[in-house]
Amino acid sequence: MRRSIRAGVLLTGLGGAGAVHAQAPATRIMARSCVDTAGAARPVAAGPRLSWHDGPVPWATWPVRLGAKAVPVHLIVARVDPARVSLSLELLRRGEAIGPWTIRQAPAHAVLAVNAGQFTDDGPWGWVVHRGREWQIPGRGALGAALVVDAVGVVRIIPADSLGPWREDAARRSTIVEAVQSYPQIVQRGRLPAVLCRRDAVNREHRDIRLAVGVRANGEVIIVLTRYAPPTMIPSAAERLPIGPTTFEMAELMVRLGSVDALLLDGGLSAQLRVGTGAAAREWPGLRAVPLAIVGAPRGQP
Repeated sequence: MRRSIRAGVLLTGLGGAGAVHAQAPATRIMARSCVDTAGAARPVAAGPRLSWHDGPVPWATWPVRLGAKAVPVHLIVARVDPARVSLSLELLRRGEAIGPWTIRQAPAHAVLAVNAGQFTDDGPWGWVVHRGREWQIPGRGALGAALVVDAVGVVRIIPADSLGPWREDAARRSTIVEAVQSYPQIVQRGRLPAVLCRRDAVNREHRDIRLAVGVRANGEVIIVLTRYAPPTMIPSAAERLPIGPTTFEMAELMVRLGSVDALLLDGGLSAQLRVGTGAAAREWPGLRAVPLAIVGAPRGQP
């Protein structure tokens, strides 16, 4: 989505793959507070007890009610173990140009496919590294962090103010295999980034479909997509409506899911996710094609 930039803990209640898929009661969520940017972090509320669907990338749904008006939303949560699944960028090329991508274009062997980064009319915004080659330099913005995969598969989120030092350090830069920049970073070391709490950093009241990536203390990666879920509407119609968490509510959700660091990807009409392969795959399509994606493949496959 075209925009401009103005500027953890492991939870024992997260469960494991193979649990019974009972629908959990909705969790009431309030926005994360800027009080938590300094000093001792406040205690984290208990994580949700999710019922995970089996597979190389386990996934679950989490019903929540957001804010004072209890806006009904479902989260689709995918859990990636980088020791089992390698993450890389996917570009659909048409000659010399980058073509429009949707989850339907993901490789048949991909066990995860999701749109990546932010976009302008000309293509991906910000820093892009693919297969060790830097395609684009970092974009400017105090909240423009990057999701990075290194040569041994470790995934991390690098804050905006650390991107320059990473690129200038030849030893560290040589380890980067994949990188994609996005914004805003919504969790940093288990708290809201201080710059996110500036009065003009983001619109704190805006609700939308959200897509986020988080990294847990144990190195696991979580991908979270939101869908509006009012009980009085047909789900296939309601889930396309641009209603979801605010930025600060999304930060609270990612912390409760165990994220030490978390970053928003392009939400709204672009947000799309596929988990699994073949007949067992589950898809949550978007309404707009994108120029860049993240795909996950079982270790040992290209």
